[in-house]
Amino acid sequence: MNRILIIDDDKELCALIKQSILVENMEADVCYSGKEGLAKLRENDYQSVLLDVMMPGMDGFETLEKIRAESKVPILMLTSRGDSISKIRGLRAGADDYLAKPFLMDELIARVASLVRRYTRFNPKEGEVKNLVFDGLTIDLDARCVTTGNGTFELPKKEFDLLLFCAENQGKILTKQRIYEEVWGEEYCFDDSNIMAVISRLRKKLEDNPGNPKYIQTVKGIGYRFNKEV
Repeated sequence: MNRILIIDDDKELCALIKQSILVENMEADVCYSGKEGLAKLRENDYQSVLLDVMMPGMDGFETLEKIRAESKVPILMLTSRGDSISKIRGLRAGADDYLAKPFLMDELIARVASLVRRYTRFNPKEGEVKNLVFDGLTIDLDARCVTTGNGTFELPKKEFDLLLFCAENQGKILTKQRIYEEVWGEEYCFDDSNIMAVISRLRKKLEDNPGNPKYIQTVKGIGYRFNKEV
């Protein structure tokens, strides 16, 4: 059964969230501080974390950074702040989603369920087939090949590595610098030609309409994002 970790100093809210999560046939543990939450994460296997920003002592941003140093578990940030600066800071630090208080409990549960589905898809249990399946696209992690409506075929190393990196971060905006450093394993020199060339080749192979890509989409002025709707 999937398990969620709630880290928030609002005990009443934690009780309400936990009750709603249990109704959805998921388990939930509650911690009231970032320090306690980090300890819980080291003890148990969780499929998602709900993390409040405004907490005494170690706040949500500091807790987020410490979690990301140890785990890829999806994190949904909760905060009473509605400003875009806090949202951007959280997303850049590694949060997967962001929800401002007050929120509808149904929306929270829907977002948690989406994060859990995505995480379990990208982290199969031992013995499960290691495929990432999207709408019209399957990525075979062991064979390092892809299947589309045009058949199954292998990709050159850089094309496969870039596609996989974007897919594993589905829905996240990835800067060109991060893509280059992760895929090429070299320091970014502000030359985007290699990235653009690889993405162009990928689009020609994977897309029905490369000019209007369905999978790896351009985020103007920043980088790219693998479409979270596929």
